[in-house]
Amino acid sequence: MLSIPSLARIGAVLTTLCLSPGLQAQTGQPSAATTIPARLQTVISGHKLPAQSYGFYVQEVGNGATILDINSAAPLNPASTMKLLTTLAALEQLGPDFTWNTRVYALGPVNDGILQGDLLIKGGGDPYLLEEHVRNMLKAVQRAGILRITGDLLLDTSYFDAGSGQDNFIDNKKDRAYNVLPNALMSNFQAVTFYIHPSADGKHVDIHTDPSLSNLQITNDVRLKKGPCEGYQHGLRFVEDPGRPEHVAWSGDYPASCQEDAMVRAVLTPETFFYGLFGKLWAELGGEFHGSVRTAKAPADLKPLVQWSSPPLADVIRSINKYSNNLMTRQTLLTMGAERFAAPATVANGGNVVNEYLQMLGIKSDALVVSNGAGLAREARITASLLNQVLQHGHDSPFMAEFISSLPLNGIDGTMRHRLRGERMRGNMHVKTGTLEEVSAVAGYVTAKSGKQFTVVGMLNHGDADRGPGVELMDALLAWVFEH
Repeated sequence: MLSIPSLARIGAVLTTLCLSPGLQAQTGQPSAATTIPARLQTVISGHKLPAQSYGFYVQEVGNGATILDINSAAPLNPASTMKLLTTLAALEQLGPDFTWNTRVYALGPVNDGILQGDLLIKGGGDPYLLEEHVRNMLKAVQRAGILRITGDLLLDTSYFDAGSGQDNFIDNKKDRAYNVLPNALMSNFQAVTFYIHPSADGKHVDIHTDPSLSNLQITNDVRLKKGPCEGYQHGLRFVEDPGRPEHVAWSGDYPASCQEDAMVRAVLTPETFFYGLFGKLWAELGGEFHGSVRTAKAPADLKPLVQWSSPPLADVIRSINKYSNNLMTRQTLLTMGAERFAAPATVANGGNVVNEYLQMLGIKSDALVVSNGAGLAREARITASLLNQVLQHGHDSPFMAEFISSLPLNGIDGTMRHRLRGERMRGNMHVKTGTLEEVSAVAGYVTAKSGKQFTVVGMLNHGDADRGPGVELMDALLAWVFEH
């Protein structure tokens, strides 16, 4: 269960709130700048962006002077900048050393390396159970004395409510990795990388996968053609067969000049993906297994044979924020709900934890719509003012270093690697980006050339936001702040 913050931390929060932007006029500090800077106005006017389509907030860290406040009370879709709220809440509510546990049970006697019965694996919501982690977990099972399994593989996914894995896909592209839905026993993000390249004979196209799943069947109808390496997906088409859920097909005309191409796609279901990965890895490790897969619940009174722990939360949020991983964020939100209100986890309970967290900080969240916590939702809403208060508190948090270091560095890594790479600005911004159809956003910290540090929030909700004008406007905002 979640712990209640110490009185010392609450005292620090109250001190922060006494200097909040809404009270600056009472303390005699300068009022917020409500005039749009010329640099931003040029972009706004050039693309004819309506006044109600954007919101900005810029404030010196430590709740200092507010230098820009435009439409900051307007609820806007933040896209992936919503992850900042989810990950900071998780750091402070679960703790940076929190780990997810996957438990393995032997449902039968083990003699001479043979399990006479089923092997059951209970998922604990681990958002980072990659192929190498599954491999090491299975090596631990073999070290515990099992080399041959006579029964089936049983999977317990009851830590998450079944409804948590049911949602609308943001763009009806079910096979895209960013659209994968949560599951308590998610492995390798349910994603496979397909490597497509001309065969050695120069007449055909070969397709290989990583990981290679024992139960994934691939039909290769791709034809090799002469010509330049161009076109959408280089002419490749990926199709799943609803009548054969473990079958996928590739077709199209692939230009020989492309050499090797790699495409990541979500395949199978979480359970059948884990089954296929298990079968591949178990055989590679020298184990024997010929059973099928079923879902079941782990016996409450049975001690696990192996307990596998994830990397700590502080490491996990680096992957979440640096590379904007939607699935990992959604699993983290669900975990907060389960730890606070008990399993099975629900999206609603995860959202309730975030709202309780903001209430504890004294931050009003009337306009907030957390949705899945990742920002991958049309209905998600937050104000620039609220997100700025979250950033201000993040800078004062005991886990400030873990939080800020999880954000992309401009011109260096993550989703900011190719943005604002000029020599003067490079590496001076820890900024989370957000992009969704008709949405562009940034939120984070900027160290200006004066040495001052600022929290920065910018959001644009407009039909052209994700087509160039959004990045142009947000980069203009960040560059303007840097000049202070």
